[in-house]
Amino acid sequence: MRVVITGGAGFIGHNIALSLSEKGYDVVVIDTLERSSSFALQRLSEKGIPLIKGDVRDRALLKSQLSRGDIVIHAAAYISVEESTAKPEIYFENNVMGTLAVARACLESGAGMIYISSASVYGEPIQLPINEGHPTKPISPYGLTKLFGEEILELYRREGLDYTILRLFNVYGPGQSGAYAGVIIKFIDNALNGQSIVIYGDGSQTRDFVQVKDVAQAVELAIAREAFGEKLNIGSGKPTTINELAELVRRLACGSCKVEYRPPRPGDIKHSYADISKAKKLIGYNPKISLEEGIREIVALKKSLKL
Repeated sequence: MRVVITGGAGFIGHNIALSLSEKGYDVVVIDTLERSSSFALQRLSEKGIPLIKGDVRDRALLKSQLSRGDIVIHAAAYISVEESTAKPEIYFENNVMGTLAVARACLESGAGMIYISSASVYGEPIQLPINEGHPTKPISPYGLTKLFGEEILELYRREGLDYTILRLFNVYGPGQSGAYAGVIIKFIDNALNGQSIVIYGDGSQTRDFVQVKDVAQAVELAIAREAFGEKLNIGSGKPTTINELAELVRRLACGSCKVEYRPPRPGDIKHSYADISKAKKLIGYNPKISLEEGIREIVALKKSLKL
């Protein structure tokens, strides 16, 4: 089966590309390379995965790469909550219009689509764990753009578009770096550089951290099981406090580095973790990588490559 991955030179996209290629899928990546990393590009090149430089909003370009029976994994998106608040226009133009172009190209070519969405569509939880029936009330422009993307797919489903929506929780793993890295990578980088681990608030807030290889597993299962029309939470299903995370990073990365507490950031959600029972039942999703194992892998990689 041929799989086209938009945003396939980004953190999540390139890890999905590597995983599917290893499983025997014919993988092609489309990416503007605007926010790709040299690490991701090197890994794609080493595996011989074709990369097409282009923008998914160029619907003609995307459509030219698609045939009936192909699957498009739409991972292309701007991803920073903070940046989306400061620059909402570029987020709506890139994320919403990009998803619209991909959906129309898939519909016209007969390709299926897996949309990489986000737990940010839920907003402030009113119940825990969060299941797929939880109200969707995003509290950031980024979250709103991901929800608009979901609504676009629902619109085109009535015309015959086959799609699956994967709502990812806090993803981490190899190749996550730069200005838009998650809290785990920021903690690890600070620890390895002898700097304090900075916690905003008292550290009692919880998050659901899922390793990117488990996300890739979920994508492959969604393809194999053809879970069309479904919205599925993809996380670990376990809450971890930020204090627990900081202590784990200290133990694995530095031992003696300090933890620094700063005032909470406006708009931060206090608690969040996923109910993944639906994904387990429908596609057999079963996250395998523990948080300690995942952090240990990143620390070892960064030390060996001096990242």
